[in-house]
Amino acid sequence: MEREIAGHLVRGVEVGPETRCAHYDTDRDVVALKFSCCEAYYPCFRCHGATADHDAERLPLDSSASAVLCGVCGAGLTPRAFADGDHSCPDCGAAFNPGCADHYDRYFELGDARLDE
Repeated sequence: MEREIAGHLVRGVEVGPETRCAHYDTDRDVVALKFSCCEAYYPCFRCHGATADHDAERLPLDSSASAVLCGVCGAGLTPRAFADGDHSCPDCGAAFNPGCADHYDRYFELGDARLDE
């Protein structure tokens, strides 16, 4: 399934109007993340695994590319801005799920990069 959100296509399983999906559907699950393998946004790594015909490739944590989409307002964040942020959109203030931090290694190449705690 694909859904257009703020001018961006978001692919996944049962993608809702604010990027929630069949796997993550709380009020704070309002981000989609871009995978470098296909330059496409997905609500989660499980959606990529279920709908893409290839293995996931992650973006470097320090990439300057917009790789995180706020599903509420459509703002784009870099991986670092998302990872180092306060679990909310810097543009509209929408709350993001802090549990996403448990999966950063599925979205971003962390390498020797430090994540601020």
